[in-house]
Amino acid sequence: MARTVRKVKDPTKPLLKPPIRVGHLDTAAVVGQLRRLHEEAEDEDIDRMPADNELFGALLYLETHASALKSATARRAAALDRTRLWEYLRQQADIHQSRAVEDARAAGAEWMQLASALAVKAPSAAYNKALRLRAATLNNPVSPELRVRRTPEAVLLAERQAAAQATAQRRAEEEASRRHALMAPVARRLLEHRAALDDDDDVTFWLDQIEAVLPHCETPTQFVSLNIYVEAVVRELRKADHAVQTAEIGVSALAAVAAAAALVADS
Repeated sequence: MARTVRKVKDPTKPLLKPPIRVGHLDTAAVVGQLRRLHEEAEDEDIDRMPADNELFGALLYLETHASALKSATARRAAALDRTRLWEYLRQQADIHQSRAVEDARAAGAEWMQLASALAVKAPSAAYNKALRLRAATLNNPVSPELRVRRTPEAVLLAERQAAAQATAQRRAEEEASRRHALMAPVARRLLEHRAALDDDDDVTFWLDQIEAVLPHCETPTQFVSLNIYVEAVVRELRKADHAVQTAEIGVSALAAVAAAAALVADS
């Protein structure tokens, strides 16, 4: 009988299902509700309970004084809220501990020094644990709805993918800025000759869009919008076919349209 070969799970493969997370939680409001339960139950030590925004201390108090709630319904509701708050705190701990490790490394701490702080025995174990902690701070570049798998390999892959996306985004923005430097003067020339180009229809509409966006064109999104509007003007002029046939349009206006058409064709 042939031996079944066990498949090795790809350590970089994300979880098949997105893990359930508590998400945003107004912890002070939840602690405040629990405080009111204890006040209504006439908890004798309620004055010793930490402030609502002192989550860890408040949870310890609520745990040790759970018996102060006489109603089973109140105890059940309070215990469920405490469970949710502890889960939230646990999930947040990975994020903040990861930041602490990054700060320690930036300040010159060696992995050997971090080993004891991370409750591991070797520098390599500290490094790997720090990578796993970073998973909590990362979005999955390929599938944003999934969390990054808590393995060193998956974290490194996600960071490489995120870096590649950031590089591509930066290059796209640089290209948009370069193209805008060429497009803006062309758009201004079209506006200078709009009296000859207006047709009280589609051309006029797109020239209006250019006139609205051009004075405030500073972001990549606005650069793209300007490109779209100039392309639309060229398209509508070609469709109308009057830009090259009407003598009254003038040489300068024809030159402005030709420059816009050449730039659009080069895109």
